[in-house]
Amino acid sequence: MGRTRRQGQRPRPRTPPPAGATYTRPHGVRHLFAAYDLGKDQLYGHIKKTKDRSKFLEFCRYLRSLHPASKRIAIVCDNYSPHLTTKQCRRVADWAETNNVEIAFTPTNSSWLNRIEAQFTALRYFTLDGADHAGHKEQGSMIRRYIIWRNRHAHDERLHEIVARSNVA
Repeated sequence: MGRTRRQGQRPRPRTPPPAGATYTRPHGVRHLFAAYDLGKDQLYGHIKKTKDRSKFLEFCRYLRSLHPASKRIAIVCDNYSPHLTTKQCRRVADWAETNNVEIAFTPTNSSWLNRIEAQFTALRYFTLDGADHAGHKEQGSMIRRYIIWRNRHAHDERLHEIVARSNVA
């Protein structure tokens, strides 16, 4: 049941949505594939129009190229379906086995265990909060510029404060 007004009480005015707020996305959305290298304290990201298994594997191949093939790497993922291996599709598992990669998954509803989540908090703080980007191109440019800045200023005090507040694990 909805809340009802008491007799004689005036209705509260509705707050209009912020300027630039959208509830439909006529030009679609963009997806950020991102990785955080704990050892190097570096953030990597690619912006794509679609988020499917092929794009995920493309990003994994990029991550693999950053390290010697003899070095085993682990990629921590959430349980989003393109990351998972199913009986019908073993592309991710087969690629990982062939390329000396371990795909590790965070438990369901435990994204806070994935260390990149705190990095996303900082990315939102520095690039997206309060912004009204004209389009995908401008927003993508801001995100790419932030990643470059973040990697050059990994020891920035403001960045560490935001990341530390977000890290609970």
